[in-house]
Amino acid sequence: MEAVNGRPKREIKKGETRKHIISILVNNEFGVLARIATLIAGKGYNIESLSVGETSEANLSRITIEVKGDDIVIDQMIKQLRRLIDTVKVRDLTDVPRVERELMLIKLHAPSHKERDEILRIAQIFRGKVVDISQDSIMIELTGDSEKIKAFLNLVRPFGIKEMATTGKITLKRESVLEEMQD
Repeated sequence: MEAVNGRPKREIKKGETRKHIISILVNNEFGVLARIATLIAGKGYNIESLSVGETSEANLSRITIEVKGDDIVIDQMIKQLRRLIDTVKVRDLTDVPRVERELMLIKLHAPSHKERDEILRIAQIFRGKVVDISQDSIMIELTGDSEKIKAFLNLVRPFGIKEMATTGKITLKRESVLEEMQD
């Protein structure tokens, strides 16, 4: 089995698709995101999650993209992304230890004290934060990985979702002492 970045490359079946988390460091210039999105769309893929933000260096931005595809095509796409003007670094973080977060704002129906109390109890378990409350609704802010967000949604969906917004994933490679001790 061939090694990639010092780790064994995952064996895949032909045509098998999975989610890939791609981190792209780019010069903070006009049109860079459009060129990246065009390249990915040109391959016939949908961007399932997208996050763009500043880095510690003012002239650089980090773009985090989640896209579903097979390893071979995603690898070709990464090579093409690396050749784009203003691309500084491209990395597939799919099989790399990482910290991953999303932010969700959700407004739920809560016309009674009983429903409001139950939503507050669930939010507390998930370390959610109440950011707005009215006579018949409550808005919760929740941060976590995809599984935490989905689990919270499954529990509060019966109350009725009035409105909801989520950010794209933000991801950084993990470099903890625990990881170094395991190697």
